[in-house]
Amino acid sequence: MKKFIILIISIFFFTNVYAENLEIFLFNDKELDTLKVRKIRGAKNLTNYSLGNNDKGNFLRAEVEDGGSGLGKEVSVDLNKTPFLNITWKVEKDLSGINEKSKKGHDFAARFFVVKKTGLTPLSNKAINYVFSSNEEIGDFWTSPYTKSSIDYVISSTKNNLNEWVTVKTNVKEDYKKLHNLDVDILDGVAIMADTDQSKKLSISYFQSIYFSAN
Repeated sequence: MKKFIILIISIFFFTNVYAENLEIFLFNDKELDTLKVRKIRGAKNLTNYSLGNNDKGNFLRAEVEDGGSGLGKEVSVDLNKTPFLNITWKVEKDLSGINEKSKKGHDFAARFFVVKKTGLTPLSNKAINYVFSSNEEIGDFWTSPYTKSSIDYVISSTKNNLNEWVTVKTNVKEDYKKLHNLDVDILDGVAIMADTDQSKKLSISYFQSIYFSAN
């Protein structure tokens, strides 16, 4: 798991766009073909990512049992212009009953990483892991049991919304200050992941609109 968190920082594409809204993922065939998959070291299986659509547009479906892998990209986000991360997602099959704060239970049916490069090596970078928790309350946060450079932050929970589409918004610039005591102007990378390599359970989740906005 720690190696995956490090790997997502050595990511794949570069985008530098300062529109009012900065769309992060398009969830179409062309994009999915170009994204590289990073498997969690030691995981038995890859997460199965597939595309779909509904009346709200394209979405990404993530299904995994006893495994885990992520999709990441390098993207430059000016948090002074577009500090708000907006995510629409859903967890159909969650991972209730595990201790997500421990190494043996550190699995999430849906998570979204943001990364800030703070040094010359990936080990020095700082990440926030926004999670759709199966067990904890919205607003809870804790240091990852695998690395102190990543903070897990619950922004959705199946205790409130199981098998329901949820749209959430959070101020990433303020989150970095609160969670890492770090003033961040430019964000350097993002990644999607669904993993069950610790619990060995089955999870099913969906990601739809993911973008940064000015307000």
